[in-house]
Amino acid sequence: MIRHRMLKRPAIPHRAPYVDRSPPEVHTRRRRLRACYECDWLCALPPLTAGEKATCPRCHHTLARRHHHPAQRSMALAMAALVALMVAVSFPFISFSVSGVSNSIELPQTATALISFHQPVVAVVVILTIVVLPACYLLAVMWLQLGLMRYRPLPFSRDIARALAHLTPWMMADVFIIGALVSLIKIAGLAQVSLGLSFWAFCAFAFLLLLTSQSLDADWLWFSLDHEPLAPQGAQTGAPAAAQQLTGCPTCGLVNRLAKTQKTRCRRCGEHLHARRPHSLQRTWALLAAAAVMYIPANFYPIMNVTNLGETSSSTIISGVVELYQSGSWPVALVIFIASVIVPVGKLFALGWLCLVARRSHRLNAHSRTVLYRVTEFIGRWSMVDVFVVAILVALIRAGTLMSITPGPAELAFGAVVVLTMLAAMSFDPRLIWDAPLPRKVPSHTKASQGSADG
Repeated sequence: MIRHRMLKRPAIPHRAPYVDRSPPEVHTRRRRLRACYECDWLCALPPLTAGEKATCPRCHHTLARRHHHPAQRSMALAMAALVALMVAVSFPFISFSVSGVSNSIELPQTATALISFHQPVVAVVVILTIVVLPACYLLAVMWLQLGLMRYRPLPFSRDIARALAHLTPWMMADVFIIGALVSLIKIAGLAQVSLGLSFWAFCAFAFLLLLTSQSLDADWLWFSLDHEPLAPQGAQTGAPAAAQQLTGCPTCGLVNRLAKTQKTRCRRCGEHLHARRPHSLQRTWALLAAAAVMYIPANFYPIMNVTNLGETSSSTIISGVVELYQSGSWPVALVIFIASVIVPVGKLFALGWLCLVARRSHRLNAHSRTVLYRVTEFIGRWSMVDVFVVAILVALIRAGTLMSITPGPAELAFGAVVVLTMLAAMSFDPRLIWDAPLPRKVPSHTKASQGSADG
């Protein structure tokens, strides 16, 4: 049974805003089924009140979470975050001065400066992850919640709601803040650094963006957009969904029956559905192999070149960690070592191991492997710290032969490692961990000896 604190239908105050009267618990008395995205266990959602959540009884994955005033809450946070972002891109971000030479940069220059050094791919990734995608996410949240507060969803609301789930992993404003702090510590001993209004506005933006993403009640949102069709006939809770030719939509959560002869789309949001992701293990192995190949040049080639008083030196990821440690900045060295070495290598080994044991659920603990998958998927994006550090330093430190920093070829390779490992984690289907193991093939000579003995 799903863990919860309250089973009776929640009461809504008579004078509550109309938008707060639209939770599923108020508009329907029938069971709403969910197939867990991580273990495929079919269960029924209990009535939820604000502040409560429903978790899968098998793997403890969160199925639904209810918030106080979900539409107003998300709208207010999204608007505040968007204002903070506008301030962050409009004023100076960081400035430095050394020996009478000074320079100041704005936030977009952390990406545009890379283009002048023939790193357009990295520049596009930087500007997308810290500005463009978060701005699109906030505008989408405001569009959806405005329609729900008016009780008339605006055009394209279903398509926009589908896109939200795909945008979330690629927003890295919080990772960029860590990269900015590491950059400041790196150059604090070489030059005088000052933080502009944009820096503090971006810190506020990153915090508000995190709160906005956590405040979004996807279950309430999709029910408000298009209610919920009846569950497929014959569905039985307390059993895997795939065994009943059912599957849960990864976007809106609705349980659908899989068609045997044609491709299946979700009845509510239109997402493509599969009992298991097609060729999940093969795709994960391919992406892991590509990431492992790219990790070699990412460590052997310099990630940035530093010119100081006319002398140029190259710095790899490992040598940068050693220099930080020798200079006394061991906490920063530890952060870079974990983000740039431990996390990428750990993801490669963890996902590779999960692919190897995915079909052997009778030998190893499935719940422990699911927890490992969650951790692996969560920490992958934090490896972008090194890419952001180089982007900030390249844009800021531009004083010619006196002091300047240029990106090295390893930056593109390391950025590719981060993206490929994130895609590998997304392509792996955690439900394979809980599937029954494939039967072992018995050798032919064993079958013969058994037959003669039984005969």
